[in-house]
Amino acid sequence: MQSGISVIVPNRNGAKTIGLCLDALFRSVHDAFEVIVVDDCSNDDSASIIEKFPCRLIRLEHHGGTSAARNIGAGESRRDLLFFIDADCLVQRDTLLRAEMMAAASGPGTVIGGTYTCIPYDQGFYSLFQSLFIHFFEAKKGSDCDYIAGHAMVIASETFRRSGGFPENFLPLIEDVEFSHRLRKMGYTLIMDQELQVRHIFHYRSLRDSLKNGYRKSKYWTLYSLGNKDLFADSGTASHELKCTVLTLFFVLMLALAALSSPVAIPAFLFWAPVMLNILLNRRLFALFARGAGWLFAVRAALYYMLIYPFAVAAGALAGTVKFVLGRHEILPKLRQEDTGI
Repeated sequence: MQSGISVIVPNRNGAKTIGLCLDALFRSVHDAFEVIVVDDCSNDDSASIIEKFPCRLIRLEHHGGTSAARNIGAGESRRDLLFFIDADCLVQRDTLLRAEMMAAASGPGTVIGGTYTCIPYDQGFYSLFQSLFIHFFEAKKGSDCDYIAGHAMVIASETFRRSGGFPENFLPLIEDVEFSHRLRKMGYTLIMDQELQVRHIFHYRSLRDSLKNGYRKSKYWTLYSLGNKDLFADSGTASHELKCTVLTLFFVLMLALAALSSPVAIPAFLFWAPVMLNILLNRRLFALFARGAGWLFAVRAALYYMLIYPFAVAAGALAGTVKFVLGRHEILPKLRQEDTGI
């Protein structure tokens, strides 16, 4: 095993982004890394793009999913440190150097996470909203994080092998959350480095794209959280702030319906007080909107976050709950109870 970093990139029909991802990697100010791309049976021209770069390309014969691709890539690593990134993410020039420095300072008992840059690759409203939103909630606790996202994860090769890797018989999302929770149960420390950043390519061109993403993530996160019995945890983007925002909107809507059908006047205080409390709770997020893209964007993003986005989150949470209640949650792997030590 050589010293240095193996960058593991799972790819599935990523022809639109994988070239940008690899180009950014090979512009890194680092000279001791290898790049392993695991192509998960793509049916576009991803492979021909990947072959233009000096990386190792592993082609899977059968579609196995992101977790399987990551695990296979890690198994082929020749370096003592792994850096996981997605095919639609771009490292900064110093990302790998910072990852190695953080890992050396922390030791193999610590797994390090990064987050998105505030400004994404594509800067339309919905992509910009999503990048700022994720950056804020992944980084808000500083070093104390509940999970580490697979789009920027630094882990020692030996630690990864001991952990068993990402869950392969799992949901189509949230595999990095399950993996992180399992690592913590095994005694490893998770830390978030807010300066370890990758630039995401969202390609959210419409309201539908944004709401579809919110619905899908909420659905599977709810399903996982019910199985893991941590539905009310303050966990990254599944934050107390977002949950409070959803509850506030629906409380005010139900109050408004009650006011329309009741002969008794409902005090105005009951309408504006929860809204003001929710704005106060989310003030740091709104401040980041303003710092990242200006006050006009911040006003628009805050209104979207409070008045429209919660509908997608609530619908996804309802769908996940129904699926769990109907007994389809057997696909959730049981978290390992044994403490294997570090």
